[in-house]
Amino acid sequence: MSRKALLRRELLAARRLLTGEDVENADAVLSRNALSLPELSGARTVAAYVSVGTEPGTRTLLDALRARGVRVLLPVLLADNDLDWAPYEGPGRLVRAGRGLLEPDGEPLGRDAVLEADAVLLPGLAVDSRGMRLGRGGGSYDRVLARLTAADAHPALIVLLYDDEVVARVPEEPHDHPVDVLVTPSEVRHL
Repeated sequence: MSRKALLRRELLAARRLLTGEDVENADAVLSRNALSLPELSGARTVAAYVSVGTEPGTRTLLDALRARGVRVLLPVLLADNDLDWAPYEGPGRLVRAGRGLLEPDGEPLGRDAVLEADAVLLPGLAVDSRGMRLGRGGGSYDRVLARLTAADAHPALIVLLYDDEVVARVPEEPHDHPVDVLVTPSEVRHL
């Protein structure tokens, strides 16, 4: 098993130990910390995702961004694991999708809609001090990051994690991109 796979297994096991209350409490603090970022306070469009299960919460943040008048784009998972994007129009407009995900029920805007984002919130399992992010391994966000690079687009790349998911070193591969900002319940760090 690869170093990435072992680290993923360990981090997912730790997340499974979290209670609903742990997740809710972290959601509120993560939202408050993220909203203080200049990268989000000046953003007109933010590409984000809907947290599910014990993922670090994004739901409070999504609603707060929308209340500020920010256009929030959410991913729609395609059959090839790439991502399309659709506007977030509130929690009542989310539908269950494959892999337990929640997606907007609106008309998808195309894979390139992410190029309009001033900031992109990336899901992750870990990040290190260099900004290297460990995702779940499906490659969806690797494609998004490659699309941004190919278009010479430079939105702020932000990852929300729990405090114990900041690790000494994330194993990396040539296609991996570092993130710019790490937000945990106890810190905001520009990398």
